[in-house]
Amino acid sequence: MNLIYGIKDKPGFGKTMLFALQQLLAIMAATIAVPAIVGHGLTASAALFGAGVGTFVYLVFTKSSSPVFLGSSFAFIGSMFSAFAGAETLGLAQAAGYWGLIIGALMAGVVYIIIALVVKFCGVKWIDRLMPPVIIGPTVAIIGLSLSGNAVGDLMKSSVSGGSSYVALICGLFTLAVTMLCSTYGKKAGKLIPFIIGIFAGYVLASIFALIGKLTGNASLTVINYSALTSLDFTSFSGYISLPKFTFLLGGTEGLKAVTGKYLLTLLTAYVPVAFVVFAEHLADHKNLSAIVGVNLLEKPGLTRTLLGDGVGTMVSTVFGGCPNTTYGESIGCVAITRNASTISIWGCASICIIFSLISPLVALLETIPSCVMGGVCVALYGFIAVSGFKMFQQVDLNKNKNLFVASVIFITGVGGMVVSFGAVEIRTVACALILGILTNIMLSGEKDE
Repeated sequence: MNLIYGIKDKPGFGKTMLFALQQLLAIMAATIAVPAIVGHGLTASAALFGAGVGTFVYLVFTKSSSPVFLGSSFAFIGSMFSAFAGAETLGLAQAAGYWGLIIGALMAGVVYIIIALVVKFCGVKWIDRLMPPVIIGPTVAIIGLSLSGNAVGDLMKSSVSGGSSYVALICGLFTLAVTMLCSTYGKKAGKLIPFIIGIFAGYVLASIFALIGKLTGNASLTVINYSALTSLDFTSFSGYISLPKFTFLLGGTEGLKAVTGKYLLTLLTAYVPVAFVVFAEHLADHKNLSAIVGVNLLEKPGLTRTLLGDGVGTMVSTVFGGCPNTTYGESIGCVAITRNASTISIWGCASICIIFSLISPLVALLETIPSCVMGGVCVALYGFIAVSGFKMFQQVDLNKNKNLFVASVIFITGVGGMVVSFGAVEIRTVACALILGILTNIMLSGEKDE
C-alpha cells in the first residue's frame, strides 16, 4: 500500500490533530461500549482515560514504531462479569469486584510478559509454524466478520426509545455513503479525514430528523439522544471539568482487604485463558498492520516489545478504566483507509482521549453520537478488517487438502458463531475458530506433496 505518511513521518500540527480526532472517532464507540455493557458503575470517561494511558505505555515500549491504538477489549467482557459474579458468589462486597478487575488484568498482563520473554529467547519461528497464513488469514477475516452483526445492529438502532429503525438506517447508510465518497473521490482533505466528515454528516442528518419530528409531533423521527448534554449542570465546576470514576477509587481500601484466596482462583480461571486468546488476536492484528504499513512489525520493533507494551498497557489501563486493552482493528482500518501510518497521530489520539475524559461537555457530546451513525462507520471499518484477512489468505495453496480443511474449519466455526463455556470461562467465537484451526493444521501436517 502506498502510504501518504509513514510511521516516522510528522504531518503538520493541524493535520495531526485531524488524524488523531479521526482515530478517536473510529475507536470511541467500542472503547466506551465495554463499560456500558459490563455496568457496575464503570464509566465511559474512565475507559477513555485508561485507553489513552494504556496507549501511551504501548507507544513507549514499541519506541513509537507501531501505529495502533489500544482500546477496551471485548474478549474480556466475560471475564469482567466473572469478577463481579465471583465476588457476589463468595459473599464479598461489590467493591472487591473492582479490585477483581484490576487483579485479573494483572494476571492477563503477566501472560503477555511471559510470552514476550519466550519470544525474546526462542524467536518467532515457532509462532509461524504454529499459526501460518492459512490460519492467520482466515482468523483475521473472522475478527471482522464476527463484528458484522454489531455493525448491522447499530446501523438500524435508534438511540431513543420509539425511534424508527428506518430513520436510523437512513442516517447510518448516509454516514457510510459520505465516508466512502470522501475517501474515494475527495480531494486531499477529504481523503485524509473521511470518518470525521461521515460522522459529522450523519450527526447533522439525525439532528434534522429530530427537529422535524419535534415540529410535527412525530417522535419516531428522533433517533438521537441529547440527554447526556442536557443533563449537564453548568452552574457548577463539574459541568465543565470532572475527574472520571477510576476503578481503584471505586474499589477503595475496603474492597482490596475483602479479596480472598478463593476469589483469586476465580479470577485466574476467568482471565488467564482469555489472555492466550487475545495474544493470538494481537499477533493477527500486527501481521495485518505490517501488511498495511509495509514494515514487518514482528521484527521491528519486534513482537517482544509489542507484547510488553500491550500487556503492561492493559495493566495500567485497568487500574484507571477497569477495562483490559487490546490493539484495535478499527484503528488499523483507519490507517488502511487514510493511508496515514504516522505514530504521531496515535500519540495525539491518546492525548485527546485523556483530555476529553476530563471535559464534561466533550464526553457528553461524544455520548450523543447516534448508534446508527457509528454503525455506518463500522460497516466500513469491520469490512476492512475482514478484507485484510482475505488478502493474507491469497498466498495459501488451496490445492492442498490440509489447507482446504483448515480454512473451512476456521471460516464455518467463526461465521457460525461458535462459543464454548467451561464454568465461568467462556471461549468466544474467534478463539474457538483459531484453536480448532490450529488443531486441524497439526493433525493434517503430515500431508505429502503429490
